[in-house]
Amino acid sequence: MKNINSIHSSLDFYKNKKACETMADMNVSSELPVNNTIYINNINEKIKLEELKKSLNAIFSQFGTILEILAFKTLKHKGQAWVVFEDASAASRAIQKMQNFPFHDKPMRIQYARTKSDIIAKKDGTFVPREKKKRHEEKGKKRKEQHDANQAAMGLNPAYNGAYGTPQLSQIPYMAKSAVPEAPAPPNSILFIQNLPHQTTPMMLQMLFCQYPGFKEVRMVEAKPGIAFVEYENEAQSTQAMMGLQGFKIVPENPMSITYAKK
Repeated sequence: MKNINSIHSSLDFYKNKKACETMADMNVSSELPVNNTIYINNINEKIKLEELKKSLNAIFSQFGTILEILAFKTLKHKGQAWVVFEDASAASRAIQKMQNFPFHDKPMRIQYARTKSDIIAKKDGTFVPREKKKRHEEKGKKRKEQHDANQAAMGLNPAYNGAYGTPQLSQIPYMAKSAVPEAPAPPNSILFIQNLPHQTTPMMLQMLFCQYPGFKEVRMVEAKPGIAFVEYENEAQSTQAMMGLQGFKIVPENPMSITYAKK
């Protein structure tokens, strides 16, 4: 669960239009060579690891396909993250557009990573295994094999769910209520967002919609995950945001559906 005070503080911060409107004018100068991977520091260290990765994916996936996001709990790596893009040009756009972006009350510092990520090295055939990493993975694999062997010897198999098995949630069809099509709402300053993944947070949406001028606030309904309302100062500004983010995917399976809200 999120800290309520932190969310309220973030909402107040993102209502500062000046920070949003000047963000696009900030650029980075770096002597490092172009890389598919960007390195981000000055990240708020209070953010939980999973929330951090989801938030970074939400704001950086607009620039291109993300292959991997790396962040760690260790003290040495706190306040830092690495985002690996499939294409180096996407990394360049991300640095140009998001440099000093106010992320959880702190401006992000972004540059190209100093080394090539493993996932890119594997793709282009230049990957060389790190011995320490290899030994660590082998130890983990052996521990898992031993654990599975012990469970099998005791007759315990967590993957077994009876003779017919237990269906996964993803396999259970969603039975939507039949509805009579309604006329769309006329253009106005409030947008209605649908088809959001259930893990979406107000912070993720604020980071996306704050990029457009006139942004005021995001409202989510806790009892109805998957939908949200985003308000702008006027109809022209909400329309601009709708056109820019229509179909945007926070995760590959959920393209956003954006319409005007009914008042």
